[in-house]
Amino acid sequence: MAGSETVYIKADRNVEVTKPEVTLGDVLKIECSNPNMVPKLNTLKLLKFHHTDKKHQNRTAVSILRVIQCIHEQYPNIDVQNMGETDFIVTYEEQQTAEGAVHYMKAAVVVVISFIGAAFSIMAFNNDVDTTKMFSQIYELLTGNKSDGFTILELTYCIGLVIGILTFFNHFGKKKFSVDPTPMEVEMRLYENDIQSTLIETYSRKEKELDVGANSTGSHRT
Repeated sequence: MAGSETVYIKADRNVEVTKPEVTLGDVLKIECSNPNMVPKLNTLKLLKFHHTDKKHQNRTAVSILRVIQCIHEQYPNIDVQNMGETDFIVTYEEQQTAEGAVHYMKAAVVVVISFIGAAFSIMAFNNDVDTTKMFSQIYELLTGNKSDGFTILELTYCIGLVIGILTFFNHFGKKKFSVDPTPMEVEMRLYENDIQSTLIETYSRKEKELDVGANSTGSHRT
């Protein structure tokens, strides 16, 4: 085996695996000038999950120092350079594909709830600012006639509301109007980053993080 190889490793903040025995190749991207080293490093065992409930989700935080230790236990002369996260989360969850009817039913429920929630919010806003009265006054001021509640103002307001929502969310079905992420995607990424930071800090404070000196085949439950 080479005596002074340099290995570059990179881990994402949150990694999901579908098998209980986790190897370095499952959670890391590994690069080395010696192509024979990468497959060998990919097969090194990092940890093992034990579970009794198939619906239970197992999760643990791992320090990159534990990864480096795992490599040095087998190849002590390798120089490891970390190019990614210093702490990352490994989540083990068995893949369960929902049946077609159940999947469409869940999607329909989400659509109905979202539609009702959005409609209620818009109506509550319009009622709060008394949009109907304002449009009636504007229509009477411009035309000299009383509004019957459905005029060009209400029509253009409805059309403009739809266009504004689509423009703001930058999304319609599977199509995007630009390459920029939508506001919903940005908020979801921020939310995920906050969750991941909280989980890592929690595991670290409770000393449950897989760190230097931990057993690589130890069981992990949450």
